[in-house]
Amino acid sequence: MQTNSPPGDVERSERGEVAGWNGRFFEDFEVGDIYYHPAGKTVTTTDNQWFTLLTQNTSKTHVDANYAMQTEQGVPLVVSTYTLALVTGQSTTDLSMNVFANLGWDKVRMPQPVFEGDTIYSRSKILAKRDSSSRPSVGIVTAATEGYNQDGVVVLSYERTFMVYRHGHGPQLDSVRPDESSLPPVEDAR
Repeated sequence: MQTNSPPGDVERSERGEVAGWNGRFFEDFEVGDIYYHPAGKTVTTTDNQWFTLLTQNTSKTHVDANYAMQTEQGVPLVVSTYTLALVTGQSTTDLSMNVFANLGWDKVRMPQPVFEGDTIYSRSKILAKRDSSSRPSVGIVTAATEGYNQDGVVVLSYERTFMVYRHGHGPQLDSVRPDESSLPPVEDAR
C-alpha cells in the first residue's frame, strides 16, 4: 500500500492495512527542520571489538583493556569510525531511506570520547536543499548531524550531503506477501 500522507497521519486500506514508514523524499525536506532520530544504542564491548577488528584497526586503545587501563581514560575507547557509522545509521530513518547516493561527509568532529556502555542518540538539521542539475529524478540535501550520549554530551558532529529520490521516482518494490487469512481475527471490542 503506497501513501503520501504526512508523518503522523494514518491511512488505512479497506482491509485495515496501514502503511509503514517509508521515509522522506526530496519534497518532504524543509531547510531548518530538526529531526531527533528515534533509536538510541548502547555501545557494547562486542560492538567495539568486532568493528575494530573487522576494519583491521590495530590501535590497542580499542582492543586491549590492559593497555587502555594505562591511558588517561583508564578504559577502552570506542573506535571513532564505529560512532560515525552508528550515528549515520540512526539518521537513516529520517534522512536517507530513499537515498540515491551519498555525496560526502564534511566537517567530521569528535569533541568527546565514546566509551563502552555509553548510549548514543542523534539528531539532524536540514541545512540546504537544491535540485540536481544532472538527475531530474533526485534532489540534493545537506544535513548537519550530531551524536550525543546519555548525558546529552555531543560526541560527534558532521555535515552529510546526499541525493534523495523525488516522490514517484524511487524504485518500486513488488514483494510477494502471504495471504492474510493466517492472521487471527479481530475481536469485537464494543
